Amino acid sequence: MKAYIVGGAVRDALLGLPASDRDWVVVGATPEQMLARGYRPVGRDFPVFLHPDTGEEVALARTERKSGRGYHGFAFHAAPEVTLQEDLARRDLTINAMARDEDGRLVDPYGGERDLRARVLRHVSPAFAEDPVRLLRVARFAARWPDFGVAPETMALMRRIVDEGEVDHLVPERVWQELARGLMESHPRRLIEVLREAGALARLLPEVERLFGVPQRAEHHPEVDTGAHLLLVLQACAREAAPLAVRWACLCHDLGKGTTPREQWPRHLGHEQRSARLARAVGERLRVPLDCRELADATAREHGNVHASLGLSATAVLRLLERCDALRRPQRFRELLLACQCDARGRAGREHEPYPQRARLERALAAVLAADTAAVSRQALADGLQGPAIGQRVHAARLSALAQALDAEPPRGCPSGSTGTGLPVR
Repeated sequence: MKAYIVGGAVRDALLGLPASDRDWVVVGATPEQMLARGYRPVGRDFPVFLHPDTGEEVALARTERKSGRGYHGFAFHAAPEVTLQEDLARRDLTINAMARDEDGRLVDPYGGERDLRARVLRHVSPAFAEDPVRLLRVARFAARWPDFGVAPETMALMRRIVDEGEVDHLVPERVWQELARGLMESHPRRLIEVLREAGALARLLPEVERLFGVPQRAEHHPEVDTGAHLLLVLQACAREAAPLAVRWACLCHDLGKGTTPREQWPRHLGHEQRSARLARAVGERLRVPLDCRELADATAREHGNVHASLGLSATAVLRLLERCDALRRPQRFRELLLACQCDARGRAGREHEPYPQRARLERALAAVLAADTAAVSRQALADGLQGPAIGQRVHAARLSALAQALDAEPPRGCPSGSTGTGLPVR
């Protein structure tokens, strides 16, 4: 019985990255022997155990055989005669198919260390094409390490996965899991680029694929192409260390532009409501968490109004806050403002341009929340008011507080119909 550290911990150590969770593979043992040594079983589909002292995950060396469609279509074989090399052969990429023994010696039968030095994401064997999740994993690793390229032969296998319909059998939860992890990497645009190059974006997120090749007004979007704009917005999210809900909202905020009739290009009037409908449909299809779906819906509907908010009166700002449910959910509104800022900065050459709308609307929200509506309600009751009349008194108090906090005049240099950042109202 021999134990080896495998996978990501070995890879990250060679890259000089902080230690990650260690996964172990044991060769030459049976489940009964593991139980006898105090290991606790946790694996449902194949023998995986927790170490009795460290709690680290330990798996018996195994091989796998394709037995059906999709991620779950595999039969596993774990036995004492399965070798470490056979276990490593079933892994996705060479950089993840390395091991270290208990004395620290590197076991690298498939050239993982070489590919780390060359900055290449390369599959271990043709069996890579049997698991469609691996396509998503490659895109996610590309988003983590933008200087790593995908080996041509690996990209060819990824295209084959798409052509043979394997990605169509992925369960929504697994697609979301990999997309979410990829969006949270340092270069989320690479997630989209690699999926697109493999042909998978059109199958998994056709609403996003349709944005590429759709023009926008050049005076507001120097990058012109809506898909190129989206990639810049995702990178703005990464620069801001935005949370997942914001990144998902930014991915979905312009989906409606992909459905604008060609004869209306490069204008996209009414795209906000179309974007919101598509964002809701994508969220339901992929079973996206509710917080991400709700922020995507609000951002799609309101990002144009937020961009135009420097010219809004106190009355219009309060209506915006109420539509966004900002008084009840102030943190979500702040995330919406961050998404809008990333949208504004997702333009070629304007990545660091000021976005005063965010600060102004944050001040507006703070002023409204600070209004003593409880005291206003008590006084309204004392004055004999009831029901809607009390609500009107509360609304008036909020509007008064907001008007005092905001400059009543539009900012200098912000002409009528402009947003103050060169963005169109629509």
